[in-house]
Amino acid sequence: MATVERNAMTDEQFTRLLQFFQVFSNESRLRLIGHLANGERSVGELAQLLNLKEPTVSHHLAELKELGLVEARAEGNLRIYRLNTRVLETLSKDIFAQPNLAALVPRSELSEDERILRTWVKNGRLVDIPAQEKKKQVVIHWLAEQIDPERRWTEREFNQWLAQFNEDYATLRRYLVDGGYMARENGIYWRTSNQP
Repeated sequence: MATVERNAMTDEQFTRLLQFFQVFSNESRLRLIGHLANGERSVGELAQLLNLKEPTVSHHLAELKELGLVEARAEGNLRIYRLNTRVLETLSKDIFAQPNLAALVPRSELSEDERILRTWVKNGRLVDIPAQEKKKQVVIHWLAEQIDPERRWTEREFNQWLAQFNEDYATLRRYLVDGGYMARENGIYWRTSNQP
């Protein structure tokens, strides 16, 4: 993934993010980080706390050290490990920034109206009528587009047709008329030619 967009994640950042999640996907390493977050520890102390063998702890520490999450210092014959919180802060600010995480996938080409319809229309039916006015208008406009402009309907026929989209056909009918999508006279409904 190259830096084509201003906020795109670089290949290096992406690789580092993958490594980060691989390292943190292990329960023992997570617990090890938790212990190091509470203070410096030797391999022996960590092995005892985690109920693991020292070579296993050393292996986990090596993986954490490779990412820069852990630092070591000598104390006599022992190596004392501590958590490098600066690296975590850098990861948080740099790699985990919202624009970088958004760059992990291609940007959606859906318009806002299409996203609204994907949420509110499932298998050709309205899951509900949105309360928010803007979303409601998008849904009602979509519904109006489904209406045959040549047809004349009795109220009963129109209600039956609307019921296939949602059981609250009376509310849908009212919104279509109030929105100017449908006209009615003497109990007959028809699609208007002028779009609001």
